[in-house]
Amino acid sequence: MSQDAVREALATVDDPEIHRPITELGMVKSVEIGVDGAVAVTVYLTVSGCPMRDTITANVTEAVARVQGVTSVHVFLDVMSDEQRRELATALRGGTAEREVPFAQPGSLTRVYAVASGKGGVGKSSVTVNLAAAMAADGLKVGVVDADIYGHSIPRMLGVDGKPTQVEDMIMPPSANGVKVISIGMFTAGNAPVVWRGPMLHRSLQQFLADVFWGDLDVLLMDLPPGTGDIAISVSQLVPNSEILVVTTPQQAAAEVAERAGAIAVQTHQKIVGVVENMSGLPCPHCDEMVDVFGTGGGEKVAESLTRITGTHVPVLGSIPIDVRLREGGDEGRPIVLTAPESPAGSALRAIAGKLGGRQRGLAGMSLGITPSNRI
Repeated sequence: MSQDAVREALATVDDPEIHRPITELGMVKSVEIGVDGAVAVTVYLTVSGCPMRDTITANVTEAVARVQGVTSVHVFLDVMSDEQRRELATALRGGTAEREVPFAQPGSLTRVYAVASGKGGVGKSSVTVNLAAAMAADGLKVGVVDADIYGHSIPRMLGVDGKPTQVEDMIMPPSANGVKVISIGMFTAGNAPVVWRGPMLHRSLQQFLADVFWGDLDVLLMDLPPGTGDIAISVSQLVPNSEILVVTTPQQAAAEVAERAGAIAVQTHQKIVGVVENMSGLPCPHCDEMVDVFGTGGGEKVAESLTRITGTHVPVLGSIPIDVRLREGGDEGRPIVLTAPESPAGSALRAIAGKLGGRQRGLAGMSLGITPSNRI
């Protein structure tokens, strides 16, 4: 047994919040090996009182115990100095100390979807949560920004009960079901309301995007508040390459309002990736015949109208039937795509997630790092 063998084992241990090896993050302070095969490992925590201290201790113990010749493992914990935390934050930002929105950079390959609706009550947050969980279950690295500052509900619906950890001016988001999440509800006491105006809303969204360490995401979903207010405008400014996903119900009144939410893309120069029709009928428990509780055709109407307004084809990505388990899953933090993936609602949501998660970004709009030559 050697130091190298122990450190190779430690390299297999990821920080639970940053999801990178602790050796790469400079978290291994020391490794001491006794003549009897006893190994003592001292690990730096990023902050005092780190909520993941027990997880780190258990993972380090398990990894080192597998090294041949090790008879016992003792893990000791220390805390990084301010200078070490600053160096870590800079390293996580790719060597740059200043804050920037990574998803707005020309070379970003993260697909950003802003989930919008014209009015509340159409199930926009339920759709967001289940799409995120389905994509994560398919192996994608997914994050969710709960941008509905006044009506935040994503943490509960996704089953997130952890709190963010701050490393200098960088925030490590908690996760559940393989999805990283940030929400203003994680920073407020109890169920206290958020009473903010435009500039504060913009700043909070900017912090969620720039100050949170998201890592290398495949997909970022942003659950927007209903309507076409400050947050929708801020999203277009902070992440101009984001695409809008419109959620509506079959009801014509809801569809008309949803059209306005989608039509903002013309002014913000964003692309509308598609329309999702939620609550599209209730399967009769006796005969399985679909009962049109909220009418029919709302999704198609919105898609046709937005196609006409934008001049580009806007598809209906899917229709989700009413299912009590979808509501129950939101209350319990257990998305239906995970608990009942073969149900009609679960299948519809997984199909939509497959369409969005499987899309590849092209080179259009990306910087290729090529400088035109003056030669002829």
